[in-house]
Amino acid sequence: MSDESQELGITESKSHKPGEWYAEVVQKAGLADYAPMGGFIVTKPRGYALWESIQDALDGWFKDTGVDNVYFPMFIPESFLEREKDIVEGFDPEVAWVTQGGHEELEERLAVRPTSESIITPFMADWVRSHRDLPLRLNQWCSVVRWEATETKPFFRTKEFMWQEGHTAHASSEDAWKEVWTRLGQYERVYEDVLAIPVLRGKKPEHDKFPGADTTTTVEALMPDGKSVQGGTSHHLGQSFAEAFDITFVDEDEEERTAYTTSWGLSWRALGALVMTHSDDQGLVLPPTIAPTQVVIVPIWQEDTKDDVLEYSENIADELEEAGFRVELDDRDERNPGFKFNEHELNGVPLRLEIGPNEVEDEEVTLVHRPDNEQSVGDRDEIVDTVDAHLEEIYDKLYETAEENLEENIREAHSPEEIMGTIGKHGGYVKTPWCGDEACEEAIKEKVAAEIVMQPLEDEGGETAGEVPEPEEDECGVCGEPADEIAYFAKSY
Repeated sequence: MSDESQELGITESKSHKPGEWYAEVVQKAGLADYAPMGGFIVTKPRGYALWESIQDALDGWFKDTGVDNVYFPMFIPESFLEREKDIVEGFDPEVAWVTQGGHEELEERLAVRPTSESIITPFMADWVRSHRDLPLRLNQWCSVVRWEATETKPFFRTKEFMWQEGHTAHASSEDAWKEVWTRLGQYERVYEDVLAIPVLRGKKPEHDKFPGADTTTTVEALMPDGKSVQGGTSHHLGQSFAEAFDITFVDEDEEERTAYTTSWGLSWRALGALVMTHSDDQGLVLPPTIAPTQVVIVPIWQEDTKDDVLEYSENIADELEEAGFRVELDDRDERNPGFKFNEHELNGVPLRLEIGPNEVEDEEVTLVHRPDNEQSVGDRDEIVDTVDAHLEEIYDKLYETAEENLEENIREAHSPEEIMGTIGKHGGYVKTPWCGDEACEEAIKEKVAAEIVMQPLEDEGGETAGEVPEPEEDECGVCGEPADEIAYFAKSY
């Protein structure tokens, strides 16, 4: 390997120092950099392109199911924020405040939005008069600020982050539940069909639900280092926000009624999960579904074969582009093939086509998979179908590896010692009967920094809340008191 190629390499190990390794991949693969203010990042073009791919998928699905995009101010008057007490209590430690505009002190403090229920719901109240105005489904793509005192981890933990937040109003609780399940299903779909990451669906425990919500549902993704990522949440808000902001409507019987609302969101934490799940010690690994460049063609020539190799490569590149693939022809003179291979591996390009004089003479192409460096040879005449099949195979490899990691890392435990010992040794999810008392979570959290990240649900997907199945054992795995719920403990990002 040349000195130039070595400069591209990742120096930390995913298995030994996952935190340092992750930060190095994010920076060297050109996804993000650290901003001069602590807790903020600069998202670079390649990183933002990944976010746009997630945005494009979700935005299309939202619109197909009746959602309209809007945009609301990033500043929320303090009096608006205070109208829903749970929001105030839940977000108060993380709210950033604006107290001065120009040289003038403001008459009322403005919160930089930590979430937008308090600014969107009052307008929903103005826009809803009759049952004919329902359901009302709004979504905005924006950033929010939560002034957390945590170490910056690009995409996982930053004070400002990009997300989408949906807000809806409905005539009945049943209709609101349908909405909750629709959005949770779309979050599951984006993880499993776009990011190649299997997830678990469930609900948050009562003490960890969204401030003001009746129920918070979640999709959780397990990372290779044994930690869980909250992938996206969908909240049934009941009538608390509608009552606080007076969302009422006249029903078919001319009776005034209070609406039911939901909110739901997915942030660029999904990008953190994407990088952490698939990437390796050579750099970024991306599924073909989201990779900005799906196929890179690297021509390999000597001076006497250059023209033939380049012409052959250009024709293949044109044919693949016409077929709809995202293709890069790397015909740089100033870089040798070894450098190019390493650079495209670092950047996560799923499929590399190597073309030298032998491939030209035999009318073939050498194909190399990014995840495992598997090589094969394909016929030039079948290049479109061959590339399509190989990209599907690469996606399946990534998904199957992540699925195996998830399935192998759900374990049961029935005592505090078993719970803590299992998490300490293996990480992953530890399933245990639970009495429902938050103190039991605190007892585990204090010792091993693990918490209840999810409770599984059954009979979900309809017009009512899903029920947590009863455990096979009837004693809480922490305190030994009677238990009628199941909890999944894990360390989390």
